[in-house]
Amino acid sequence: MPSLAGKTIFITGASRGIGLQIALRCAKDKANIIVAAKTTEPHPKLPGTIYTAAKEIEKAGGQCLPCVVDVRDEEQVTKAFEQAAQKFGGIDILINNASAISLTDTPSTPMKRYDLMHSINARGTFLCSKVAIPYLKKSSNPHILMNSPPISLNPFWFKSHVAYTVAKYNMSLFALGLSAELRESGIAVNTLWPKTAIDTDAINLIAGEDYRKRCRRPEIMADAAYAILTQDSRSCTGNFFIDETLLRQQGVTDFDQYSVIPGTTDFMLDFFLDENISQLQRDKSPMSGQKSETNAASGGAVNVEQIFDKIKTLLSPELLKQINSVYSFDLQGDRWYLDMKNDNGSAGQGEPPSGKAQCTMKMSKADFQSMFAGKLKPTAAFMGGKLKIQGDLPTALKLEKLLKQMVQSKL
Repeated sequence: MPSLAGKTIFITGASRGIGLQIALRCAKDKANIIVAAKTTEPHPKLPGTIYTAAKEIEKAGGQCLPCVVDVRDEEQVTKAFEQAAQKFGGIDILINNASAISLTDTPSTPMKRYDLMHSINARGTFLCSKVAIPYLKKSSNPHILMNSPPISLNPFWFKSHVAYTVAKYNMSLFALGLSAELRESGIAVNTLWPKTAIDTDAINLIAGEDYRKRCRRPEIMADAAYAILTQDSRSCTGNFFIDETLLRQQGVTDFDQYSVIPGTTDFMLDFFLDENISQLQRDKSPMSGQKSETNAASGGAVNVEQIFDKIKTLLSPELLKQINSVYSFDLQGDRWYLDMKNDNGSAGQGEPPSGKAQCTMKMSKADFQSMFAGKLKPTAAFMGGKLKIQGDLPTALKLEKLLKQMVQSKL
């Protein structure tokens, strides 16, 4: 059976999430792992540092070298590869997992965030691959694996967050180019992407508990990565792999083992897969499993004012403390606001009287009603293209707390 025993694997961004799970899967074969990431001190909201990851990897059976690496820094990257080769005698595999994300439209994307995404996703991937090549050429079965999607030019994937999409596609374009460039050297270059949303601490911090219930665990990506990395590098290159598809080809039939909630069938689908577009666009919400109505429950026009009147009845000190945010809504040109931060809270037509909203949510009146009736969740509406968010995405998704109360009170 193929094995990674004794192989040395350099993984960027492996202090938590998918990168760490891939490291743990490889460690079961007693592989050597380099955890290359920036996190040396615990994050206030996210678990894991390069040192805690190293302990987990060694407990799983592997050897580990934790390295403080900002993948944008050429000197740090070069030094980490040198240290890894010196400690383990060479490098066999590079996994470009580090990535930055901002799901914002163009006006709402600060240039600082744009630069971060492109410098990590594009520059970091190119830099690590460039530095790795001389080491990989000495390996008997060398691989480079990108955690990035297949390339699609469908405008659907660009319209809501063009800066992030282009930054992420850069990783895939490098894989396409490098697979051709390095084919004669026997270095495999492939990409791997999930079919469904993956439950990671970083995503949950943004989207919340309800989101993760419709996700798969990162172990599915780890098993898929392992299946790729144990292939012959000269025959398995230039592929854009999807985790579920690949594992089915490998003979896996039990996918319930990867569900956060066993028995789940209505998973939240991931970005960038054209096969997912129709489901994301359909009225059926992948988060709720319920149909989103195009008109009011009575079959007539949507009464937005009535919805806001109902919202006002739920504004309590406890709820304001939980949400602590100011919202603006653009409903087909009509402007409304919801202040859940100042004084006793307020809601109504126009702009928030207390100042600028932290985020603006733009959608149709029908989808707005479906959202506040509990039939369409903000996360599902956003991923399905029904909701455009300007400003702070985590703030927008906090609104689900209010939606839950409206559904519970049957308003």
